[in-house]
Amino acid sequence: MLTVAVVQETAVPGEVAANVATTADRVREAAARGARLVALPETFTTSWDLDVFGGPLPTLDDPSWLAPAQAAVDETGAVLVLNSPLARDGRQAITSLVLAPGEEPVAAYDKQHLFPPEREPFEPGGHGTTIEIDGVRVALSVCYDANFPEHAAAAAADGAILYLNTGAYFPGGGHRRDLHYAARALDNSMYVAFAGLVGGPLGFIGGSALYDPLGRPVERLDDATPGMVVATIDPAEVARVRDDQRMWADHRADLGPRRTVSVAAAP
Repeated sequence: MLTVAVVQETAVPGEVAANVATTADRVREAAARGARLVALPETFTTSWDLDVFGGPLPTLDDPSWLAPAQAAVDETGAVLVLNSPLARDGRQAITSLVLAPGEEPVAAYDKQHLFPPEREPFEPGGHGTTIEIDGVRVALSVCYDANFPEHAAAAAADGAILYLNTGAYFPGGGHRRDLHYAARALDNSMYVAFAGLVGGPLGFIGGSALYDPLGRPVERLDDATPGMVVATIDPAEVARVRDDQRMWADHRADLGPRRTVSVAAAP
């Protein structure tokens, strides 16, 4: 079992210290509700803002800017996934940082599928990442990654039973958002958790949720209000669904070559 909190919150553009302070508050709140794993939305340290992405961006060369969040993690024993634009090794990426009690922050995963406006300031990541917490394997993903079925499928093949996505959806994207996350859960008979930005100058539409292995929302927040979903991941439920609904076991990696059959037009 793993209790997870996905936080829906508004970030202040460019105000890293304020956003990290909010992160620390939300970690403590989530831990008080029993969460062992806490996730904040995409680019929460700066908000999603193209002007901010022009730099300078946070770096892990001196991680002291993360100290309030690390203190909350150390105090509560929770593990934090905090997404941030990050400059490192001569490149910029949209990075999921993992902060664990008593450890240094780790740049664990770089977003692999960049939304078109992100392709100038950032480079895509070159690998997937799964973290393991209390024996539960959790795959990391960021927003647009979840639009691609193969991304979640690779995570499930690597043993993940939770696909954790941090995102930021613009107005008008609610239908696609809800469909993608439910589909990834059903496709792979796994849990999917989504933490979304809400509000701010660009009017992000939240919709943070946890979906069960049948793609049903266990709990979902609205499109406008900060809050958090706290729910428990049960590995036994994943096993039960995969035994009952055989799509995962019956998946064929190779469907053979394609054929085209010509059909005569009607006279």
